[in-house]
Amino acid sequence: MFQGELHLTTEKNNKEQMKRILVTGGLGFIGSHTVVELQNSGFEVVIIDDLSNTTIDVLENITAISGIKPAFHQIDLRVKNDIHAFFENNTVDGIIHFAAFKAVGESVAKPLDYYENNIGSLVYLLQEMKDRNIDNFIFSSSCTVYGQADELPITENAPTKPAESPYGNTKQIGEEIIKESCKAYNMNAIALRYFNPIGAHKSIKIGELPLGVPQNLIPFITQTAMGIRKELSVFGDDYPTIDGTAVRDYIHVVDLAKAHIAALERLINKNNKTNFEFFNVGTGTGSSVLEVIKAFEKASGKSLNYKIVGRREGDITAAYADTTIANKELNWKTEKDLDEALDSAWKWQLKQ
Repeated sequence: MFQGELHLTTEKNNKEQMKRILVTGGLGFIGSHTVVELQNSGFEVVIIDDLSNTTIDVLENITAISGIKPAFHQIDLRVKNDIHAFFENNTVDGIIHFAAFKAVGESVAKPLDYYENNIGSLVYLLQEMKDRNIDNFIFSSSCTVYGQADELPITENAPTKPAESPYGNTKQIGEEIIKESCKAYNMNAIALRYFNPIGAHKSIKIGELPLGVPQNLIPFITQTAMGIRKELSVFGDDYPTIDGTAVRDYIHVVDLAKAHIAALERLINKNNKTNFEFFNVGTGTGSSVLEVIKAFEKASGKSLNYKIVGRREGDITAAYADTTIANKELNWKTEKDLDEALDSAWKWQLKQ
């Protein structure tokens, strides 16, 4: 065989081995970082996003980081016919499903929007998977499925409790729908129960940039430090915690993205122990809101203007992960700490 023929054969084999993964919500905060890690790991990526909470610029920034421009389709997953048309024209080897509304407070005010978007789109995707014998489904779940856990840190054995918000309820219902679908149709899926993703890519080309008023703590902190927001509201200082403010487990978004790669490879390599599995994805360390504010002030050199206000409906007291099972089963663990995550979030905000 000539050298040129050998090169062509090798290239053909590589293309045959390369798995094509659909990432819904792939231009969002977690989705964009996961797309980069997928491409870095040798996967071909196709993105669906409706651009409701992001901009098309993110696609170019992903390309600048990875050197590969993923295929992109602007589709609203609430429109069943559009999803069907996509699958009529595209084959994929797996799906990572991020696309969802995700703000606890907003979900309390707009429950029907959350149920329509978060549940409807999931059902339509699973129907296409069933009809086309597509396997390997990763679901973007949440630690909100545990409600206020009886014991901390939270293990996967902790019971799910009645959700504190419609958002949390959509994640509980979503997991049940996936579990029952896997059982009925012999699919394989993993739900990753995130704690609180923060930070930005080291290139500072992608990060968390919500459209409108931020619903999450860190972008509100960085925008307040920049003077975009007048002040930061701290929702409650009467919780039974170290300083009275709510405690959360803040994980760097790149560490979280890498957990998706580990979960996907587990499914592709048939290393899953049951056809529906779920794992906690966090750092194992809880930080209060005031502790995060102080850490940010130290990292940025900025003094934050904040005030204590009443508790926010739907919020719980404390949540942080026991990641023992994820560390073992996914062969994954976090590499970045809170200070590094806050530093990257601040650099990202400065770039804006």
